[in-house]
Amino acid sequence: MSGSVPQPAEPGVPSSAEPAEPAEPVAPVSHLDRTGAYLGPTGAAAVAVAARATPARWRLLLRRATFWIGAGILLFWVVCAIFGHLLAPYDPLAQNLLAANTPPSGAHWFGTDPLGRDVLSRVITGARDILIITPLATILGTVLGTALGLAMGYFGGAFDAVAGRLVEAILALPFVIIAFLFVVALGASVASITIIIALVFTPLIARTVRTAVLVERHMDYVPAARLLGEKPARLMFGEILPNILPAILVEFTVRIGYAVFAVATLSFLGFGIQPPTPDWGADISANYIYLVSGYWWQTLFPALAIATLVTGVILIADSIEQVLAA
Repeated sequence: MSGSVPQPAEPGVPSSAEPAEPAEPVAPVSHLDRTGAYLGPTGAAAVAVAARATPARWRLLLRRATFWIGAGILLFWVVCAIFGHLLAPYDPLAQNLLAANTPPSGAHWFGTDPLGRDVLSRVITGARDILIITPLATILGTVLGTALGLAMGYFGGAFDAVAGRLVEAILALPFVIIAFLFVVALGASVASITIIIALVFTPLIARTVRTAVLVERHMDYVPAARLLGEKPARLMFGEILPNILPAILVEFTVRIGYAVFAVATLSFLGFGIQPPTPDWGADISANYIYLVSGYWWQTLFPALAIATLVTGVILIADSIEQVLAA
């Protein structure tokens, strides 16, 4: 019986019995990143997806009611901080002992304190210093904490161990103790309070950033960038940092809320803004002893100011976190 014996097909060459399936279309995505390094088809697709996802996430954030509520509250207090001297019905420092401890009325909507000062005027103008200190302190703490966390997560080894022990030692101390030591050394002023809160936030943010860097350090693009000869600073700040920005953004917004409490706490304990400057924490400290006498408005309205500002910041932070996690 004659006939040709079928030969096995070569690898990669389709046989005549099984027609080759058409190749899937490849998206026209550049395989080069911003530095000109080769990404490969998978990396290029990931870059394209990320580029499309970012605007979509921000659009999703703008659809959230909680974000707009928080932004509205924050905007209200920002307006009070900028234009408080125009919005306050009275001079917040003017004393009128004949009108001391006046309850809320048409003349004084939030009543007066024991020195006859208008509580509403002090609440409105008291937003200025707290909205100067909190963002500056949070920005400074985020920058320092991010730099420290990047170094700890990237280099690891002995540097991570030593820096980690120092971070844990600082975090083990109560905030009030650290603040007291710095206030004694630097004095109580807007600049010193800003530095104190920033230094307290630095190890907290560094710990979060370090955790994110440890995850990114094992991604394929990190050893690839090393093979291309990128310097550690370029790799940390140019490659790893953009990929952990969402975590840093959430940490930043959350820390602003904590900064409001920190400023109010320092003022309440006498380490913050000094009287007679309008300050929510200082006013609560000076007037809460009069609650037993029935003068509740002197403490309630500054406390509500702190609560509303923190609530607005938390609503914004929660909205950003949920959108980025989607």
